[in-house]
Amino acid sequence: MNNMGPLADMLTASGGTEPAGFLNDLVAQLWPNINVAGCNMAKNIVEPILASTLPGPLANLRFVKIDLGNVPMRFSEVDTHKTSSGGIQLEMDVIWESKSDIELDGSMVPKIGIERVHVKGRLSVLLAPLTNVIPCIGAAQVAFINPPKIDLDFTDAANIADLGVVSGTIRKTILGVVGGMAVLPNRFLVKLDNSSDWFKTYQPHLGVVRLTIERAIGIAGPKKKGAKRLLQKIVKDVPDCYCKVNVGAEEEWRTSTKKNDHDPEWNETHDFLVADFDQDITLDVQDDDLDADDDIGFGSISIKDILLDGGSKEIALSHKGEKTGAHVTVHAKFFHLVSEPAALTASESQGEGQLSGLATVLVASAGGLQGNRDELSPSVKVKWGAKEFRTAIKTYSPGTDIFNPSFDQAFRIPITMGMINSAASFKISLLNKESETGAVEIPFEDVLNGQDAGVAGDYDVGNGATVRVSVSLKGLQLAK
Repeated sequence: MNNMGPLADMLTASGGTEPAGFLNDLVAQLWPNINVAGCNMAKNIVEPILASTLPGPLANLRFVKIDLGNVPMRFSEVDTHKTSSGGIQLEMDVIWESKSDIELDGSMVPKIGIERVHVKGRLSVLLAPLTNVIPCIGAAQVAFINPPKIDLDFTDAANIADLGVVSGTIRKTILGVVGGMAVLPNRFLVKLDNSSDWFKTYQPHLGVVRLTIERAIGIAGPKKKGAKRLLQKIVKDVPDCYCKVNVGAEEEWRTSTKKNDHDPEWNETHDFLVADFDQDITLDVQDDDLDADDDIGFGSISIKDILLDGGSKEIALSHKGEKTGAHVTVHAKFFHLVSEPAALTASESQGEGQLSGLATVLVASAGGLQGNRDELSPSVKVKWGAKEFRTAIKTYSPGTDIFNPSFDQAFRIPITMGMINSAASFKISLLNKESETGAVEIPFEDVLNGQDAGVAGDYDVGNGATVRVSVSLKGLQLAK
C-alpha cells in the first residue's frame, strides 16, 4: 500500500475478512501456556501501575491469586494486508468471556475477587520487519484499534466493591493501563528476533485527520435527579454545551462551552494523528455544571467512513443506548505525513488547533555502559524545547546485557508553527537512575536537512557510551 497514492485507494485497500477457525484452534491448544504468560505479565506490569495510580489505601492492592481460567479468547473477521513499510498487518475481532480466579489484597482494604473478565474489541497484530531468517519475522506488535469494551464481575465476597467507588476506580485504572499500553498508537512489542532493528520495526503513523466540530442540533437538557431535577422544573434549564473528542489513545480535546443553547455552534478545529483508518472518532457532548457535568449524548464514526463519505457527516447522539434525536455536524480532512521540509511551513497548517507536522524520536538501545551491573539502572531521556520524554528504566536480571540495554521506544511530538520558529536542538541524555551520565545534542537543522528529513545512528554521549537513536521530521500534505 503506497501512502502517497489516492486516498480512496488507501481506504478501500482491504481484500475482505475471513474466518479464524485455525487461529481459534491454535489459541485453544496454547491457552494453558498463554494463561501462565499472561498471569506473569499482569503481575509484573499491572501491579506497579496499580500502586502508582490507585488512590489512598487502594494503592496497597497486590495480586495474591491470578488465574485467567480455561476459557480461551475467540477471534473472528480476520483481515490481512501489507503495510506501507513492508510488514504484514492482521486485524481481527476478539471476544473473551473468561472464568477467571483473581484476588487482590491490601493491608488497608478488604480482599477483592474477580471471577469474570469481559473483553470485546478489534485487535491489530503488526508483523515487522520481515527477514530472510527463520521465523522470517523480527517482531510482533499488538494493539486494540479502538479502546475495547472491558468489564469485571466481582465475586460475592467483594459485592461491596461492585456497589462503591472501589469497583469504578479499579475498572477505570485497568482501562487506563490498556489504553496506555495497547490502544493505538501504542503497541505492545514482542521481539521474535533479539537482533531485530527497532528502526525497521517501528510502524509510522498514516497521517493526520483535521476535525472541525461545526455545530450540534436538537440538544435537550440532560435528565437530572434529585434536587437538580426539582430545580430543572422550576427554572427552564438550557444546557451549556461542550464536546469532548477522542481518537484512539491520543490526548482528548474539547471544544469551548456554548452557554444556554439547544443548537450550539462551535466551528472549532483540532488535528489528530492517525495510526489506522478504522480508528473511531468519538464525540461526547456534555452540559457544563458547577458541581458535576451531565452527559447529553455520545456518538462515533470511523475515520474511514467519514472520509469515504466526502469528509462531512451528521453524527447522531445517543444516551445510555437510546437515540436522543440530536446530532453533531463534523468535517474531516486527511493529510499525509511527508519528508519535505517545505511542508512543515505550509500555509494550510497555521491555524489554531492545527499541526504543521510531526517529530518522531526512536530510541533503540544504548551501548558501552560501565560500572557494577547491580548498580546500573539505565534509561534515556529525550528533550525538545518544552517536551520531555523518558524510556523505561532497565535493571539487571539473569540473561540480560545491562551494559548494552535495548529500549525500543518511540516518542512522537506533534509540531506547531511556533515550535518551528523557535526550534531547539534535540537533546538525548543517558541516565543511571536519576543521574545524567552523558548527553548529545542534535541540531534541528541537521535533522531537517538530513536524508528524508531525518538522522539516525549511534551517538556518542561521553564516557565511552553511545545511544542508538533516530530523529525524523514530517510535514503535512493534503490527501486527494
